Amino acid sequence: MIYTSIYMKNIYVILFSLSISFFSKAQNTVGTIINTPNAFNGYTLFAPLSSQNIYLIDNCGYEVHSWEVDLFPGLAVYLQEDGSIITTGRLPSNVFMAGGQGGRIEKRDWSNNIIWSFDYANDSIHQHHDIEILPNGNILLLGWKSRTNEDAIQAGRDPNTIVDDLWEEHILEIEPIGTDQINIVWEWHSWDHIIQNHDPTKDNYGSIEDNPQLLDINFYNEIGSGSGNADWLHLNSIQYNQDLDQIVISSRNLSEIYIIDHSTTTEEAAGHSGGNSNKGGDILYRWGNPEAYGRGTNTDKVLHGQHDPQWIPNGYTDEGKIMIFNNGDAIFQSSVVVINPPMDNNGNYILNNNEAFGPQTIHWQYQSNPPTEFFSQIISGASRLPNGNTLICEGNSGHLFEVDINGNIQWEYVNPITQFGAVGQGSNPNANDIF
Repeated sequence: MIYTSIYMKNIYVILFSLSISFFSKAQNTVGTIINTPNAFNGYTLFAPLSSQNIYLIDNCGYEVHSWEVDLFPGLAVYLQEDGSIITTGRLPSNVFMAGGQGGRIEKRDWSNNIIWSFDYANDSIHQHHDIEILPNGNILLLGWKSRTNEDAIQAGRDPNTIVDDLWEEHILEIEPIGTDQINIVWEWHSWDHIIQNHDPTKDNYGSIEDNPQLLDINFYNEIGSGSGNADWLHLNSIQYNQDLDQIVISSRNLSEIYIIDHSTTTEEAAGHSGGNSNKGGDILYRWGNPEAYGRGTNTDKVLHGQHDPQWIPNGYTDEGKIMIFNNGDAIFQSSVVVINPPMDNNGNYILNNNEAFGPQTIHWQYQSNPPTEFFSQIISGASRLPNGNTLICEGNSGHLFEVDINGNIQWEYVNPITQFGAVGQGSNPNANDIF
């Protein structure tokens, strides 16, 4: 049949048919809880955060395959068509001590042999959260870069909101070379696309609301990017759209998603022109929190600490639209939403003067009933499946489940792996988180 990843993106490989079985909630507390005939019959890949094992399971919860790795997840893992995995590992750091810490990227074959490995981690930079495998085999990675107080103040940051340093977010496209080397073929840096209205003596001083293509270096909200927080943006996921040659990323701390142009050169990505959009590396589209660019208030916020924005693939229900796991950190209830960004006939995102980016309404949404029963404060994600169902990872509780278009649960699985190993039926596992 088809393999399905719970991690961020849909990567599918042809496998073989699995028999369908049914388990009622009364029978199991961990493993497969529900498996109806309407569930998509595939394999699910996941890496428990408290384990150094990566698991591939079928719909019945049986282990099809596993890999034992050297590090705890850092945080993503993806299965490739040849049966190999590309995964990230958590390396310690005395500088970048924040959620989502990674540092190592490696490729392992089906037999768990390391084919390629590279550490992107030192006292100045550190890979974190997520990666994206491009069609050409290159890899997009998210990275932190430490900026000094002087750097931040020169960029217009209010010095009263800096304690130690400020971290720049950046994206690298890397080409794996040999067994342990890389070639950097493209890069984008958030530091090149910031604005501020705090210090008129700086070159990037300007009107926030008149420049929605730029990031206000002094904006923060209740999620956690306020005074003293070096991890200002806290990007937590990345995905690529080959048709548009665009990248979507998610800022948990600003409760926004951003789309940027990948068709640029590195030099164009550092500026404000060039590429298919002729906007360089500036933001083409943003959604979730218009207050962040001066075109709304806190009450206009739709996203709250979200994760995993991704384009729904061609041929799927709601193809081309964007699915987001809205954690609901500030309201203590999560949801999965699908939005349809407004575009003109030339493929440009529409933004009217003095207004926020649309849409004003959500195209599709999953919430539990009552809404507070479905909540994961951090991590988590969702993916549309080929049969129109949606696979959801309620990460804090290690809860994976599949719903149909009407929100009915068709498959359900609870991760039994904790830091102390697998728990048995009848147990309610703790610390069984999944990114």
